[in-house]
Amino acid sequence: MALLAGCMSGPDYAGPPQLATAASDAFVRAGPEIDPSAPIAGDWWTLLGDPVLNDLEARALVGNPGVAAARARIEQARASVRQERANRLPAVAAQATAVQANIPGLDIGSGPPPGSPGAPADTEEQDSVSVYNVGLNANWEIDFAGGQAQRVEAINAQAAASVANAEDAKVQLAAEVARAYVSLREAQGRLELVERERELQQQILELTYQRYTQGTLPLFPVGDANAELELLKSQIAEAQADIDVFKDALAVLAGEAPGALDGLLLAQAEIPLPPERVAVGDPAALIARRPDVRAAERMLAAANARIGVAEAARFPKLSFMGILGLGGSEPDDILDPGNLSAIALPRLQWNLLDFGRTAASIDQAESARDEAEARYLEVVMGALRDAEQSLARFGQQRANVAALAQISRQADTAVELNEQRRAAGVISQGELNTSIRKREQARANLDRAIAAMTNGWIAIQKSLGLGWVELSRDNRTSVEPAPVDRKSVMKPEQS
Repeated sequence: MALLAGCMSGPDYAGPPQLATAASDAFVRAGPEIDPSAPIAGDWWTLLGDPVLNDLEARALVGNPGVAAARARIEQARASVRQERANRLPAVAAQATAVQANIPGLDIGSGPPPGSPGAPADTEEQDSVSVYNVGLNANWEIDFAGGQAQRVEAINAQAAASVANAEDAKVQLAAEVARAYVSLREAQGRLELVERERELQQQILELTYQRYTQGTLPLFPVGDANAELELLKSQIAEAQADIDVFKDALAVLAGEAPGALDGLLLAQAEIPLPPERVAVGDPAALIARRPDVRAAERMLAAANARIGVAEAARFPKLSFMGILGLGGSEPDDILDPGNLSAIALPRLQWNLLDFGRTAASIDQAESARDEAEARYLEVVMGALRDAEQSLARFGQQRANVAALAQISRQADTAVELNEQRRAAGVISQGELNTSIRKREQARANLDRAIAAMTNGWIAIQKSLGLGWVELSRDNRTSVEPAPVDRKSVMKPEQS
């Protein structure tokens, strides 16, 4: 009993190492638009207020093959846990045996040897063996050193890591869908603006050619206008190709064939805007929430448990084998309770001399634990870096949107003034068209900036590890976005 009480192997798991930088109450790069106290939405894409995006996210989280593969890996891990737990229990099997053997010279009789005086003349029966047996056998290895318990702990931690990895796959998927959708809307808006530019440039080319034929302009302005028109045509083709690429990307992310969602994505829509205030929480909540951090922590726990598995080889192994059956030399003997046979075979094994094999296994397990700990710290630092970088970029992107919004408003004002000047005959139609083209270019630049800002907000949600929580209706923390005035959001003072 003293041996049983003192042979538990392996170090106790004390949890992951703590980082001093993760104990702060707020992110360093959080700007004035960041609200740490606001509720964080698990289904953050609903804050963008786009029903089509909500539909795409729902389709992807259900139908994406990568998510299905992650779910299958979870089932594999859970089956491994059940298998390891069952290995700690006795194994009982039923068996039926029939043996017929004829071995010359076996001489299993109890009389004199064949050929000696008094020996039977027929030795065939003494050379034959017949055995019939029906019964049960059982095997059980007592885990008094704790090796099997530590193995179950390691497998259980690996299963939890598989769940966290599946959640991380959902985080990545939700962000990929949102980014592709925002890029699609930007490309659709860009196509519309460039097509209007092409129409204006076509008019400019025609007017320039008329002035050339009238002798008021040399030939090279005609060539310049035609080159500008061809450039716009190439931009139209590029925008159309981008639209097709993003449509196919969204279909595949949703688990559909390319082109299957073209009908859903046909309607033109504005680029979704992020909410005015961004909820991020604090670094400690980030570490607790991000699935990749939790997966790394569970792998660290599994590596720690494997040290106990390796150390268990230092201690004796006690196992039992039992056999219980009915049988004899005739088939009828298996029905006779008087032919009951029972065998108990206890076995004690202790590797007293293994030339350092066990010590090497322990060293290997400890090094694997150190690697898992370093990997955990690397993942945590990477998570904090992602959050800080995404917050810094988002602040810059908001400032860029505000600046380009001001430029766009100035271009609108310039067009209004030039329209009045054209009506008064002060400027030509070509000069007015050039002014309108500059307005369309300013709007296209603004749309690109808005798309970058929304993608920056999506990057924040991804860095926070959001997008995997399946919130119940009663516990849902997502907030319905209020109607947003696009121009008011882009005022310079809100940058």
